[in-house]
This record gives sequence, structure tokens and C-alpha cells, in this order.
Amino acid sequence: MSWIKEISFQNATGQLKRIYDRVKGPNNNIDNVLSIHSLRPHTLVGHMGLYKNVLHNVNNTLPKWYLETLGVYVSHLNQCSYCVDHHSAGLQRLLADTDKFEQIIACIQNDQTESFFSDQYLEGLRYAKKLTLSHHTITQSDIENLRAHKLTDGEILEINQVVSYFNYVNRTVVGLGVNTDGDIIGLSPNDSSDPDNWGHS
Repeated sequence: MSWIKEISFQNATGQLKRIYDRVKGPNNNIDNVLSIHSLRPHTLVGHMGLYKNVLHNVNNTLPKWYLETLGVYVSHLNQCSYCVDHHSAGLQRLLADTDKFEQIIACIQNDQTESFFSDQYLEGLRYAKKLTLSHHTITQSDIENLRAHKLTDGEILEINQVVSYFNYVNRTVVGLGVNTDGDIIGLSPNDSSDPDNWGHS
């Protein structure tokens, strides 16, 4: 589970129980990345609101598979195996194409994104790497480069927010020793049209 105390679904009461009822998956399963917040349920509310709107909102215009790819890539760079495992499974489900999935995972593992991606998708991944590993070196020219590769400012914001979210959650997971024991790998809140629907399936 993790290195700190967590409250299970069965033992949850009050506000935590109400939140767990919103985020639970099959058989009342609560992913460990969520139950890690159980001693401070208000932080789970913040986490889920950010996660649902950054990655699973119908108003995003970049493809969801690409946003998931950004998450897997950032998690790989941060050596967060928990998020790599979960979001690789989500990516595989979204793609529904084994060959494409394996090519993407191979280029991430070998840090050779140019072997599969090109144009705006490649530049988005390059920005993600820079924001993750050397954020202090980013300048306005990096944003202008993304624009030059035909990403709109709204899409640049989408990339920025997904990358920033995964840097946050990677540090939450790694910093508290969260593992996948008991998790159902790859569940996600799939009703993108309703930002308040946090149910996992």
C-alpha cells in the first residue's frame, strides 16, 4: 500500500466515505494513489478535481491517447513505476492497437520518442521532458516552438497541465511509497462529459 497509514473503504466514515463512494471502482476498490489521501480527505478532492479536468475532460482537444502518453512518459522520466503501470494500461485500452502501443512504450523506455512521434506530438513530448527534468531552463522560445509546430495556445496549456499533474502525482506516489498491491490496474474515470463523475471503470 504505502509507508503511511491509510483508511480502507470498509473503515471510511463521514466525508471520506462520501468521497470514496464517488471514486470507487469494481467491488468498492479504491486505487492506492487515492487512498493515500485518506487522512486528509480534502486533498483527495483537490487531486480528483485536477486529475479529472486535466486528463478526462471533454473540452480537451488533444487526443486522450496522447495525453495518456504524456503521462506515461513523464512517469517514466520520474521513475514512478506505479503511474507507468496504471497509465500504460489505460493507454493500451485507449489505443486498442497492440502494435502501436508496443511501439510507443518502446520509444518511451529507450527515450527515443523521435522514432515514433513527429511534428507537434514530438515537440510536445520534448517540452514535457524539459518541464520535468530541467524546468528552470524553459523560456518563451519553447512556447513559440510549440506554436510553430501548429499547437494552439489551448493545446499548449493542455500539455503543460498534464505534465504538471503527473509531476505532482509521481512525487506523491514515490514520496510516500505507494505501490500497486490490491489495485485494479488501468481503471480511470471515463465519463469525460461530466467533470463531477469520478467513478472508476
